[in-house]
Amino acid sequence: MEKRQFTEEFRQQACRLVTHEKYSVREAAKSLGIGVNTLIYWLRRRRPADQPHPPEGTTAAGDAALGDPKALAIKVRELEAKVRRLEMEKDILKKATAFFATQHP
Repeated sequence: MEKRQFTEEFRQQACRLVTHEKYSVREAAKSLGIGVNTLIYWLRRRRPADQPHPPEGTTAAGDAALGDPKALAIKVRELEAKVRRLEMEKDILKKATAFFATQHP
């Protein structure tokens, strides 16, 4: 399998989708036909001066926000909401499994 080569301009535009156009990393990577990890790598390689500050109430891409307490608090809330949703889905699946198990002798 041949390794694809990307121009610096392509890399900059791909990063711009995430940093300026408010695409998620996954959405931008999918729309460009590149791997999510590739785009994350490109974002991390950018100089901090090139990266705009995220709007209030959003998280920064990559690990840039690891030291920011506000960003961490937002991330914690997002993850807690995700855990609640997944637990609810799990409970629904358990109930459905029990229901169908009683239907078939």
